[in-house]
Amino acid sequence: MGGLLEVKDLSLSFGGIKALAGVGVAIAEGETLAVIGPNGSGKTSLFNCVTGIYRPVTGTITFKGESLLGLSPDAVTRRGVARTFQNLRLFLNMSVLDNLLVGRHLHFKKNLLHAALRMRSEEVRHRRRCEEIIEFLNLEPYRKSRVADCPFGVQKKIELGRALATEPRLLLLDEPVSGLTAEEKEEVSYWIHEVRGRFGITVLLVEHDLRVASRLANRMVALDHGVKIAEGTPAEVQRHPEVIRAYLGE
Repeated sequence: MGGLLEVKDLSLSFGGIKALAGVGVAIAEGETLAVIGPNGSGKTSLFNCVTGIYRPVTGTITFKGESLLGLSPDAVTRRGVARTFQNLRLFLNMSVLDNLLVGRHLHFKKNLLHAALRMRSEEVRHRRRCEEIIEFLNLEPYRKSRVADCPFGVQKKIELGRALATEPRLLLLDEPVSGLTAEEKEEVSYWIHEVRGRFGITVLLVEHDLRVASRLANRMVALDHGVKIAEGTPAEVQRHPEVIRAYLGE
């Protein structure tokens, strides 16, 4: 199936350990695809290959028809691919607004003379965009707060907001509701759903909570020990014998 992102025959090894073995995934524009699997199944390794953190041994990764292989993480982001992390990577001593502004750095003018002449208008434009995201995610009460002083659930939304500030076409979410209460999971799930509707962003997510993944995703892919074992609708994948075996054992 053709798509916005196409991953074909992807393999990745660490010494004698195969993290990914011939994995293929495609996601269409406007879709939400969930990648599931037990711990160590290769989900985050797949994300790290797509975003340029890892370089696969074999395979291809194309985004909008162009290869992402060999690009640095910031170059991948410039192409329109943003991500969040399972372990939050925020600037804890900076404010919420400043963390979102970090996500805007890719859009600042690179010509120093141009930047000097239009510095004020550039700053206003980028701040306005960040303020829109803060309003969208209901982060106004925290906009001037240090991230370290914000509750964990709020920090999850801040990282989502920083990813949105890069204006991605494809958003990769690595366990976006892990560590959250049931109420917080509902709230973050709502914002993920709204991201696709409001901004037209395609979403690829890794999630252990199958209930959340099933509600958000149009399709689902299951990995186990670096191998794709099932693909289809959430209901089809969760009924698949190999998926049941991977989660529950023999």
